[in-house]
Amino acid sequence: MISNKKKHFYFVIILNKFPKKLIYHSFSKLNVGDVVEVKVKNSKKEALIWEETKEPEFETLEICTLKEEFFFDSFQIKCAKFISTYYFASISDAISLFKPYSKKKVLFEDFQLLSPLPKLSKAQQKAFEELDNKKKALLFGVTGSGKSEIYITKIAKTLKEGKNVIFLMPEISLTPQMEERLKKYFGEAVGLWHSKLSQKNKKEILQKILDGKIRVLAGARSALFAPIKNIGLIIVDEEHDDSYKSQKRPRYNAKDLALYFAKELNATVWLGSATPTLNSYIKLPVVRLKESFFKTKKEYRFISGDGIDEVILNYLKQNLKNKNQSLLFIPTRANFKYLYCPSCGNTHKCPYCSVGMSLDRKRRALRCHYCNFTQPIQQRCQKCGYSPLTTFRIGTQEAIEIIKEAIPNIKIEQFDKDSITTYTKLKNALKRISKKEVDLIVGTQMLSKGHDYADITLSIITGLDYILGVPDYRARERAIALLHQIAGRSGRFKDAIVLIQTRQKEQFLPYLKDYELFLEDEKEFAKEFYPPFMKLARVLIANKDEKKAQKITQNLVEELKNFLDIEIVGYGKAPIEKIANKFRYTILLRAQKATFLLKALYSLNLEDVEIDMDPIDFS
Repeated sequence: MISNKKKHFYFVIILNKFPKKLIYHSFSKLNVGDVVEVKVKNSKKEALIWEETKEPEFETLEICTLKEEFFFDSFQIKCAKFISTYYFASISDAISLFKPYSKKKVLFEDFQLLSPLPKLSKAQQKAFEELDNKKKALLFGVTGSGKSEIYITKIAKTLKEGKNVIFLMPEISLTPQMEERLKKYFGEAVGLWHSKLSQKNKKEILQKILDGKIRVLAGARSALFAPIKNIGLIIVDEEHDDSYKSQKRPRYNAKDLALYFAKELNATVWLGSATPTLNSYIKLPVVRLKESFFKTKKEYRFISGDGIDEVILNYLKQNLKNKNQSLLFIPTRANFKYLYCPSCGNTHKCPYCSVGMSLDRKRRALRCHYCNFTQPIQQRCQKCGYSPLTTFRIGTQEAIEIIKEAIPNIKIEQFDKDSITTYTKLKNALKRISKKEVDLIVGTQMLSKGHDYADITLSIITGLDYILGVPDYRARERAIALLHQIAGRSGRFKDAIVLIQTRQKEQFLPYLKDYELFLEDEKEFAKEFYPPFMKLARVLIANKDEKKAQKITQNLVEELKNFLDIEIVGYGKAPIEKIANKFRYTILLRAQKATFLLKALYSLNLEDVEIDMDPIDFS
């Protein structure tokens, strides 16, 4: 009987990282975007109807089930196609980022403010009025200038207009502080989404979104793909943060996708930061907030030395005696080793790329991972002539041990990825700090991520010279931005001292009070070589056979030489030469337009190859 019925044939995309489109049939007419279940080998998999096709020359399996309550809409499918193409990912990888919509009509709950909106200062009101007229903009406000109050005012306005909001924050910046702030005004209309949520909690939040109860979804980059309809506003807070860029396929940047999504949805998109990237500063209309909301004094003091020395210990002792809290920053970039001068702080740099050269101890050589320039290991500093150069580094645990030995009664909170492994641990750590159960916070980049510490009157920043020397074209931007971010964690409500340990004072001194001045200077450095003036792509080759990896790299380089619109900046072994027993090689490409890079790369055989468009990690 069934054989007389008409078969409809469909390409389907298996969700969750299945690379190929497969053909199945159905005796019912289905729609593009429908969610179905199909058999793959001996198990059932969730899949998406991609497009109808003609009957193939081979036997097909029947689609098992139509999940009638869910579907992917045309916006999600269009965005998935863009992500797949631009970021060199399978369509399955791309569409699997998204959560499907519910087919039932969503009636959004009426919005009511739980508290009166924050009263904006004159500067905040002026900034808000400027921003309110713009579809996309960068809110460039110093730490403590009250960006959150402006966001909250705009969120309230958007909700009153019957639209919904996505509020993106870097992963670890998803703090109880921001949750508390948003819920104070918007209550249960706020949902939080991040990787630390249990599966049960994720299901509950998805259900609330599909029921129209959640109107403001705040979270890490994955919140961008939630099935929240009628989006009127996307906010990307701390837009400078590298965690917006995924380091696994699809290697998308949520900040860039927020701009793309907003354009497709005719929504407003605001990016915000005290230390915006050069890219955003140049490409977006900028609205400035130049003064901190609370008028406190911040004194910057430079010290030389290396690691936790007597000078730092004395400052900590004095601040403890004054019954105030301190903060100590230690860098974490451990992937690169490079030569550093303990006398002047200079890092040995490539003469062609102005970035630090990596140390290859096995080959007794220094190598630039941009252009592959190699030279023997230098013993003497190229700037001041001091010898010997060093690669010494200190970690948080070692720093804590040194401090505790010198100041036994000090109460220390370790604030890094080794100690803050869950959202609950983060909440508890912040609680201890706010209750003044902690005298000193010792941490890494996590310290810079938007937390408010009311009682910190001493910020100590070490390791900036190391960050300046990292083989990365953004090394200077990262070092100066970090200084501003860490300094901004202190002096929120009381006068504070910022202690900067560096032998390169001249690199930081001009920009202590004005990050915009640095961005203007950095424009000149980036012109003709780096984003946003040029587009970069990184080709990563990984293979268990080193000779094969080397051969693939060489073949790709030879093919890429035929494309006159792109420049091969450099190629060779990756800074981290081996991961998971695979040998790693890289090729760095540069072009004036992304289309030139895409055309060249899509012409190659990309087996055993991964492409990272707009890379920010070169390890």
